[in-house]
This record gives sequence, C-alpha cells and structure tokens, in this order.
Amino acid sequence: MTDDRPLTLNEKVSYGVGQVAESIKNYAFGFFLLFYYNQLLGLSGSLAGLALLIGLMSDAVTDPLVGSISDRWKSKWGRRHPFMYVSIIPLAITFFLVFAPPAGLGQIGLFLWLTIFGIGARVALTLFHVPHASMGAELSQHYTERTSIAQFRLGLGVAGQAAVYILAFLVFFAGEEGQWNAGAYPPYAASLALIMVGTMLWCARGTHHLIPRLSKPGDTDEPGLFGFVKDVVSAFQNHSFRWFFSGVLILFVMVGVDTALALYVGSYIWELESERLFFLIIIGTAGFLVGSFLTRALHRRFDKKPIIMAAIAWWALWQVIPILLYLAGWLPPAGSNSLLITLMVFRFVQMIGTMQALVTSPSMIGDIADEHELESGKRQEGVFYGALTFSSKATTGLGKFVAGIALDLIAWPKGQNILPSDIPPDKIVWLALLYGPIVCGFAVVSVWCCSKYRIDNARHDDIIKQLKSRNSGIIPTPEVAFAKKPTDPKPTPAE
Repeated sequence: MTDDRPLTLNEKVSYGVGQVAESIKNYAFGFFLLFYYNQLLGLSGSLAGLALLIGLMSDAVTDPLVGSISDRWKSKWGRRHPFMYVSIIPLAITFFLVFAPPAGLGQIGLFLWLTIFGIGARVALTLFHVPHASMGAELSQHYTERTSIAQFRLGLGVAGQAAVYILAFLVFFAGEEGQWNAGAYPPYAASLALIMVGTMLWCARGTHHLIPRLSKPGDTDEPGLFGFVKDVVSAFQNHSFRWFFSGVLILFVMVGVDTALALYVGSYIWELESERLFFLIIIGTAGFLVGSFLTRALHRRFDKKPIIMAAIAWWALWQVIPILLYLAGWLPPAGSNSLLITLMVFRFVQMIGTMQALVTSPSMIGDIADEHELESGKRQEGVFYGALTFSSKATTGLGKFVAGIALDLIAWPKGQNILPSDIPPDKIVWLALLYGPIVCGFAVVSVWCCSKYRIDNARHDDIIKQLKSRNSGIIPTPEVAFAKKPTDPKPTPAE
C-alpha cells in the first residue's frame, strides 16, 4: 500500500455504493425468486431449490477462482477494476432474464431457465463483487478504519435492499393482485437492473483514482489452476479462517431459509397484504441503518469475535420469539394493525443486532488476510473475500434448496389464487416451525464455530507491526516474523 491516509467521505461513499448491486441481487433472489417460481409459475419447490443449489455449486468454484485471479492480475488498472468494469452489462441482462421466463416452458423448461440464467447472474456478480469486497481490505490496515470502510459498504448496501422492497410493494405489486401478479415481475426486474448498472459504474469510476494505493500482485505468484488450488488450500490452513468461514456459512444458510419463507409467512401466517408487508420489511431496513451506525462504536469497546457471536445469537432469538408467541396464541389477530406494529418492533430490534454480524464479517476477513500475509508472505484478499461471498450466496443457494425441499415435504399448495383460508391448519403450523425453531437451532453451531476465531485487537496490532518491520527489512522472513504470537500460547503456527 503506497498511501495509508484515511479515506475521504466521498471515497468511502464511492466504494460503499458498489454494495448496492449485490444487495439487489441477493434480496430480490432471496425474497421473491422461490415464491415466484414455486407459488406463481408452479415449478416444484424441489426443482426450484435444486436450480438455486446448482447455482451455489458454481459459486463454490467461481468465487474463490475470481478472487485468486484478481489477486494475481497485472494491468494498468490494477488487480480489481478490470473485473468490476467487465461485469456490469452481463449482470444486468442475466438478472432480468431470471425473472422473465417465456410462457409455456413446463417443469423442465422452467428448471433449466432458472438454472442457466441464475448461474449467469451469479457469475457476473462474482466478477464485480469479489474484487470490490477484496479492495476494501486494501484501502486501510487500521483495525477500526477497516470497520468504517465495511460499515459504509454494508450501510449503503441497505439502499439496494430498500430499492428491492420499495419498487416491489409500492410500485409493481401495489395493485389488487399484489405479490401474486406474475406479470409484474419482469418490469420489476428491469428497473432493478438499471439501478445495478448505475451504482456499479459509480463505484468503479469513483474508486478508479485509488488504484495506485492498492496492493500489487507478487512476482512469485504461480499462474493457472495449480496456483488457484494452492491459494485455496493455503487459505484454509489459517485456523481463524476455517472456523470463521464455517460459522458464517451456517449463519447465511439460516438467513436464506428465513428470506425464502418470509413471503409465505407474511402472506399466509400473518395475512398481510402487499402494502402492509412493505412496512414490516422496510422497518428491518431501518434497523440495518441504525445497527450500522452503532458498529464502529462497538468495535472501539469490544473485539470483533464476541460482537459477531452476540449478533448471531441475537438474530436467532428475535426470529423465534414471534413464532413461539403465535403458536401459543398470544399474538394479536392475523392481519390486524396491532399485529403489524408488534411484528415491526420485533423486526426492527432483530435487524439492529444482525447488522453487527454483516459489518463485522468483512472487517474480520481483512484481519485474517493480514495474518495470512504474515504467515505466507502473500496478499490474498481475493481468495478470502471470495469465500465470504460464497457464504453470503448460500442464502440464495443452499438456504433456498432447504426451503424448497421443506415446502414439498409438507405438500404446500401452489397457485396464484391460493388464499390463507385455503391452507390446512397443519401446513401453517409446519411453516411456522420451519421458519422459527427449526432454523434457529443451527445458530448454536454457528456461534460455537465463531468462538474458535483467535484474532483480537492486540493480536492484530502485533501483526501490523511485524508486517511493517518485515517490509522495512528488519525481519527478513515470514517464519521469523511469525515465530511469536502474543495471544497464542503455542510457539509455532503449525496449528
């Protein structure tokens, strides 16, 4: 890094606005895609879930691969920006086509359409998002400044989330048919695609002048497939990364099941029409914003590990409380204003804490990349952020697959004209159990995995000092630099 000055407000905004595209894709896919294909177009829940799972499997390769390639890329535009520019138009086109299948395709045709263009949208997003997220760790090495950069990225990403819901419930689904209007989905997707193009261009152009400040590829990096595999293996040899990745992956799968079933729950359990659903959902966005403002202050007082553990537990607690109250018959009547207000309070409180996990995760990845550089002598932000991006995409892959299978297992009725009164009571109970207690049980495993993370503020300060000393020639090799771990009782990094 040739320039370690703090970023200006304009630079942070230009960087952070790049998150809008990923937010739009993730929330549009996560909230509407399964409902659209399963409930409205009649595609089997298992086939819809399988199509999204296949997309996730492609991400398992492309996310770390793009990260590895961008880590090694040499050009006058640096390592990250060439990929960001080339991704913009393909993402807009494939995203639109996912929501615009031709009529009369049938089960296999719908499955293939969703699979092919779903993968296309995922790969195009990977070309932008992995280099973009990786760039965030290169913009600063400071423990809390790095959190501030992630805060801007995730905070501005909330604008993408808001666009998904505002355009849906206040514009395209605002009529009498609401979210059951299948014909409204293609123009809705086209509008979102245009927003994605604008914000991606803004980010790429607005950060272009920062290219000289970013890290450069190493001269000893091995090209080709062997180099990529070596990078991935090397990344997973890092103790903190292995456990952090496992915990975050489980978290995002839980969130994926939640978002896949949220429209079902809102429509058939809470019995809220589209306008009221908007208020329930948008209050969560407001909670994200409030939580974003709190994150940096929390990071000044606490280490990142206890923050992310508490955030995961917080999400699960406020996910299950309203469902348990519903099953006990202690909530206001379905469809009432009092129920809506009650659920809005729960959602707002839940999202304040959840945002701590979303902001803390990329900040922790930056710290892991620093430790990895100390151990290996190589900067590999792309591989680490590729893995984190893959975890977040599990919400629309593995999470939707689980949700789709679950809907088929409980034989959930499909059709555009299915009303809450048409659903048998036992199906409603099963939907509530899936959405609440069953999903939240996995939070315990996620918290336990994150507890194994071992980089705290003091450890990170020592890492940065050793890196600076080594780069100045005082410490000649990675092995010498890593010989002593102040917070780790073990004398070597063999673990």
